[in-house]
Amino acid sequence: MRRRRFISGLVGAGAGFGLTSASARAAGPRVAVQEPHEWQAVPAPECTPAAQLLGVAAAGPGLAWAVGEQGRNGSTRGVPLGLAWDGNAWTRLDLAHLGFGGSLISVAGTSDGAWAVGTDTGGTAHLLTWDGGTWQEADFPGRAAPGTALTGVTVGADGLVWISGRNSDGAVLLRGDDWAWQAPPPSATTATPSGVRCTASGDVWVYGSALIARWDGATWTELPAPAGLRPYVSGLLPVTADDIWLTGYDYGVGGPPGKPPGVTLKHWDGSSWTSVSAPFTAGMLTGIDDGQGGPDRIAGWDFWDQTRAHHLRWDGEAWVSERGPTATTPVLPLALASVPGAGGYWAVGTTSSSPYPPATVHIER
Repeated sequence: MRRRRFISGLVGAGAGFGLTSASARAAGPRVAVQEPHEWQAVPAPECTPAAQLLGVAAAGPGLAWAVGEQGRNGSTRGVPLGLAWDGNAWTRLDLAHLGFGGSLISVAGTSDGAWAVGTDTGGTAHLLTWDGGTWQEADFPGRAAPGTALTGVTVGADGLVWISGRNSDGAVLLRGDDWAWQAPPPSATTATPSGVRCTASGDVWVYGSALIARWDGATWTELPAPAGLRPYVSGLLPVTADDIWLTGYDYGVGGPPGKPPGVTLKHWDGSSWTSVSAPFTAGMLTGIDDGQGGPDRIAGWDFWDQTRAHHLRWDGEAWVSERGPTATTPVLPLALASVPGAGGYWAVGTTSSSPYPPATVHIER
């Protein structure tokens, strides 16, 4: 559900990765394989250009949320953007009462409640709660303190909310039952995670370009950060201790101005990260989600074919292409979320790789 942003002036090509078919089969899930589905564009409410959706979450077929930013113009930041799905249509919410410019970057929720995190133009972190009709500010320890940032939010199977971020001590977790900070991982004093994810067993993972760590409720276990010159980690899917998937992108070194990133897709087998081949190499993988407990879908943006999303589907042996509907504008998906109780996914993003009008939001399911 991170740290998604507009990509400015992309030209050129990115590097690819390879994995033998035997290794791909060894890395396969221990669950049923999901069948391919047809993605369809869903109408979005009018937003102030340039607009982008950076996070999406669903409580069920009749309730979902998407958050982001609207009214941006290059380096001039806009204002927070929030949409809500009622089972029939997406509606843009009035967030003027929040009183800050900036963006909302991550959202999570269930039928019992929802939470979103973001940052204002001054760099101050914000935590919001859903009141049934819109978003309201919530307090948390360290609010407005220098060096405090909130980067991702998730809800565990037990309904407990977890938020990734950092404070003056380094990368931390914020636990939602009493909004208490957990101690930072041992080597994370300078790292800022890009997101957080819970497993069915109750473990909590924080992840980013310089930090992959698991909190089991008592101690931290860290994995080596994936190699890369300028990496960005957009998603992590821990299936078991020896079956973990990681998505993202890496700009590499050098190249012409506006050089596109290369996709990052890696697998942890219990001892090391291995680069896994993807159907395209120049672009971004922006989120990963599971189906029936194992790998299922990845959201992606293909630099060489920009007018439709390039999602990936796990077929039991490899990640294969699953394309979104063709549009008249570029399609840059920036977040992915499964729909409980109904199956399927929401993918949200924007219609331009540059943060200028007339870019607006894009939604498909």
